[in-house]
Amino acid sequence: MKGLGRWLVLVLLAGLALQLYFVARIALMTVVSPESTAFQRSEAWRVAQNTGTMKWRQQWVPYAQISDHLKRAIIASEDASFIVHEGVDMDALEKAWDKNAQAEKRAAQSVSRLAERPSSATAKPPKIIGGSTITQQLAKNLFLSGERTLLRKGQELLLTLMLEALLGKQRILEIYLNNVEWGEGVFGAEAAAQYYFRKPAARLSALEAARLAVMLPRPKYFETHLNSGYLASRARTITARMGGVEIP
Repeated sequence: MKGLGRWLVLVLLAGLALQLYFVARIALMTVVSPESTAFQRSEAWRVAQNTGTMKWRQQWVPYAQISDHLKRAIIASEDASFIVHEGVDMDALEKAWDKNAQAEKRAAQSVSRLAERPSSATAKPPKIIGGSTITQQLAKNLFLSGERTLLRKGQELLLTLMLEALLGKQRILEIYLNNVEWGEGVFGAEAAAQYYFRKPAARLSALEAARLAVMLPRPKYFETHLNSGYLASRARTITARMGGVEIP
């Protein structure tokens, strides 16, 4: 029992040291911009392994040099309550939970029907809808892996609260826009604007910004489906919403 107690103390101390490390890293971001994120490094390694080349387009630009259209489009598309929440949007999480439960129920019913009438068709897996805020997405991309476990989700929530406590909304959005993925090896607003529209991020139009915002949940897919009807339709919807969006 004494050995077990010592082991538990060591685990707790290690956990505390890890959290203090994260606090120090985030506090440093108030004045020093991160050169890369855990997600970017993971993607760069994956691409290098698969292709033998290092594809990486990224150029940090200050908040003032990113089009306000893009800021509004991202908030309208990804996190409508970004300005007012404290890192976690419980309403969005509840809606996502309900939609995912309904999707899983429909998938189970589909499996049952196929079992009753065997054929070559297979049931589609349920589409999982996320309820993560911009701050949660940034926390995950900055520090964590893509695995889906309760421990990782708990750490994500802690990091989200740290980001909200130590950085202002403007700084959170600035770091997010400079690091989010917009295609295979394309990271950040400046790289995306140059890659897709051959112009700096500061000069993006409202519709161009909306198209980039719509790409975010599936950037690699939309990179190869730029003429998608869904992309065009959804971008028009986001453009219509942007006028009422407040930015930090």
